[in-house]
Amino acid sequence: MESAVTNLSFLSQEADDSQPALLFIPDISGFTRFMHENGVRYSRNLIADLLEIIIEGNIINMELCEIQGDAILFYKLGDPPSIEAIVSQCKQIFLDFQNYLKIMQRDRALPSPQLSENKLTLKIVVHYGRISITQIRDYTKLMGTDVIVAHRLLKNNIEGAEYVLLTEGYLNTQKQEEVEKCFGWTQLKEGANQYEHLGEVKYKYAFLTPLRLLVTDPEAEHTTAKYPNTFSLKAKIGAPLELVLRVLQNYRLKPKWLYKVKRAVYDTKKINRIGTNYLCEMEKGGIIEMQTLQCRETPTRIEFIEKIANFKMFPNALLFFYLQPAGEETLLTLEFHYSRVSVGDYFYDIFGRKQIKGFMKTSLLQLKKLCEKLYQTRKK
Repeated sequence: MESAVTNLSFLSQEADDSQPALLFIPDISGFTRFMHENGVRYSRNLIADLLEIIIEGNIINMELCEIQGDAILFYKLGDPPSIEAIVSQCKQIFLDFQNYLKIMQRDRALPSPQLSENKLTLKIVVHYGRISITQIRDYTKLMGTDVIVAHRLLKNNIEGAEYVLLTEGYLNTQKQEEVEKCFGWTQLKEGANQYEHLGEVKYKYAFLTPLRLLVTDPEAEHTTAKYPNTFSLKAKIGAPLELVLRVLQNYRLKPKWLYKVKRAVYDTKKINRIGTNYLCEMEKGGIIEMQTLQCRETPTRIEFIEKIANFKMFPNALLFFYLQPAGEETLLTLEFHYSRVSVGDYFYDIFGRKQIKGFMKTSLLQLKKLCEKLYQTRKK
């Protein structure tokens, strides 16, 4: 009698439950050394923030499967995203990651050794193949040979710590001329690794280091020529600097000047702490998460910096407030930075930028009005 048991590994792809999918794994390089040199208590908070930065930078709507220490496994079922979309995605999270580190690096509250000495950065593996999705209680688990391939490629022969690696499995879905065109800003090299049970896996890789030229330098002058993904607004506020700064730092007052914000939600025990998160509930629904990154005094001005998360149009944007005293008045410059580099989308490039600039302009006018009203009330 013929056995009724069938070995599924011998079935055709059409007969099993596997599906075509993109596998995308950003991995934090330097994670182990950083944990060792700085201790768990400090490291876990910063690494958690960096993992959040990566998750928020997901602009091609991938699904988050799991976080594995210093790496995140994303996947996207169906047809492969274009090489242009993949390159934009890699640029997005690399710049978000580096912009955050750049600001935190100069924060005087950070313990030594400084972040610049730890060389935290990102490497990214991009693969396309077939996966099976299994639900284990509340957890989603990806299975299949291609999942193993993607994970194994995190260990490879590439000499360097910040790069994107694209397997043949993904590259074979794209036109070669389009691939070359999208990597005009760096050099695409060929590589291969031999893995037990998997054989040789071929890929191409490109270093992300040239993108460091686009990282926002908090110490430099932010001109539009140097930072095209930014804009600034200025206002003269008829109130002293210390009052304007207190208003900026007061979460309770956020809805009184941030345009279309209905309510601010925050932990009263953590007000004004660096690294504090708070939520802005919008009038038309939705929530934007904000984080206080830094408040720094220089001989000529005070710099107050916040990060905007959960904002699909411009994920992980940065708000710089520069306050300069002018007698009983304050000269305030508001700068909005976003790290989107190559979206190729008219909506984002034109309408989105115009919309956010109008939002910030109205907010600045309302901030001016609120500060001047509070100052006049205090003088009476």
